Amino acid sequence: MRLRTRADGGVVRVWVRTVEDAEPRHAAARPLGSIGGWDWWEARVRVHNPVARYRFLLEREPPGSDSEGRPAWLNAAGMWTHDVPDTADFRLSAEAPGPEWAAGAVMYQVFPDRFARSRAASRSDGGSEAPHVPEWAVAAAWGDAVVHEGPDTARQLFGGDLNGIRERLDHLEALGVEVLYLTPIFPARSNHRYDASTFRHVDPLLGGDTALAALVEACHARGIRVIGDLTANHTGDAHEWFRRAAGDRAASSGDVPERSYYYFRPDGSYESWWGVPSLPKLDWASGGLRRDFVDGPGSVVAHWLTEPYGLDGWRLDVGNMTGRLGVIDHHAEVFRLLRATALAARPDALLVAESTNDAAADFQGDTFHGSMSYASLTRPLWGWLTDGTAVNYFGAPLARPPRLPAEDFLAQYRAFSAAYPWDVRLRSLSAIDTHDTARAATVMVPGGQEVAAVLAFTLPGMPLVFAGDEFGLTGVDGEDSRTPMPWDDPDRIAADLRPLYEHLGQLRREPALRIGSLRWLWAEGDVLVFVRELPGCTVLVAAARADAAVELLPGLLPEGWAGAEPVLAVGRLRLEAASVGNAHDVAALLSAAGPSAAVWRLPGPTPPGE
Repeated sequence: MRLRTRADGGVVRVWVRTVEDAEPRHAAARPLGSIGGWDWWEARVRVHNPVARYRFLLEREPPGSDSEGRPAWLNAAGMWTHDVPDTADFRLSAEAPGPEWAAGAVMYQVFPDRFARSRAASRSDGGSEAPHVPEWAVAAAWGDAVVHEGPDTARQLFGGDLNGIRERLDHLEALGVEVLYLTPIFPARSNHRYDASTFRHVDPLLGGDTALAALVEACHARGIRVIGDLTANHTGDAHEWFRRAAGDRAASSGDVPERSYYYFRPDGSYESWWGVPSLPKLDWASGGLRRDFVDGPGSVVAHWLTEPYGLDGWRLDVGNMTGRLGVIDHHAEVFRLLRATALAARPDALLVAESTNDAAADFQGDTFHGSMSYASLTRPLWGWLTDGTAVNYFGAPLARPPRLPAEDFLAQYRAFSAAYPWDVRLRSLSAIDTHDTARAATVMVPGGQEVAAVLAFTLPGMPLVFAGDEFGLTGVDGEDSRTPMPWDDPDRIAADLRPLYEHLGQLRREPALRIGSLRWLWAEGDVLVFVRELPGCTVLVAAARADAAVELLPGLLPEGWAGAEPVLAVGRLRLEAASVGNAHDVAALLSAAGPSAAVWRLPGPTPPGE
């Protein structure tokens, strides 16, 4: 383990505190030397448990004082002058990390019904603006308003398909997309398809199995990976398994194996997701369900990861609820089994799971490679940049996001991120909005979406662009946000942000932004400043939500900041040098006019002797 401390910070000794079998141990760090105003320390520690927790203990002596300074603890949540629980300790997982290609990669989320209708589909409808639809659906023309309340919300079908996505891959490539994430593609009786009727075929409305194979092949030819969306918590009530299970209420699971796949009560009723009868909940105690869904090369999980389809991984819907019901908890064992099956089928597969709140306990490196959680970034970003618009705030009984100063943004970001192993953080999704939320453009102050996008692309994780963000599309909730893309209707483009997202996609290729460490320099009121660092390269990021003027004291910014190379500017934000105190002390004056952000590149830290 290596740590660097400010040379003028009075640190005289460093210890690494680890936990072995729940008992603390301390390893002394040796000084490596000083360079560029920093002291470097190194310690060797043993990884004894599958997840190694560690923090640093700093012994300090104030300069010019004979008295002993207060010790300090450094963990993933920050610096503390008192002892703290292990909850926010740094974590190192002994499990193999996720695929290298996924660390920090740019992800683009597509809701297939609303992205693009293929040319062939348009011709087959005889030139009609509305698609031919099954009996459960309500046809909509591409320019129609989205129904986001009432019984037709899930029934409104615009006719987007997988070939339509394939025909628009130039758009994704221009944005710098590295991973295409498709929301469910299996047959269902809704436009969102989270109520699958089978997991063994692609919905014919989307083009069927061959359309998926063609899309994945075309994406791979451009260097774009593709992941699918699995609902392992429930199926639809039209699912082939449920139809067989519910067909004969008197039958036993011995006569109808699929009856063991669900939670049936003696009166014939059953458990479902949040009491929604069309979404019966799966019972993961069933060995038959495990074999069909997640265990072995013939399972659903493996089937779509292998040729001729070749998906590059899965996002698991409501992963936090899967396998859990009251006192029952099969969650970890099921997802360890899913992981083993997926990696046997495709060794470089990516597995991420949705977990809407405090997710870290389920993401310790032994099941999923990353999380799709809103607590650590999306929610604090909304709070910092909110304009007060009333939107669905992640199901909370609040009319709108609570407005947060930068201090609270950082506190929440750290609180919900600290307990993740670093490898998991690098493969977790950094979203400013998704298909399940209001749009950032609706939630945030004018110009706020652009600032939020810069932060999502420069903080650790996989920045997620929900299709339509690049056109500034709006929406007050998830259903309202699933707006058809305005390909041929420029009047529906609220703000053409394609140049910004293209620039961010290029910038994200910088290794320091993909895997570099994170160091916060300033978080007060309307301003955030941080650096991402690797040996030899530092990326400096500053963001403001409003007019601001801040003096950053000498030594706070990295050495050489005044000569840093500007690589991105959104709005008007400047850093200027100014002498303070004696002429040798140079402060940075940060000024911003409205919501703005800027990024600079400069040489990074170099440990002594390297």
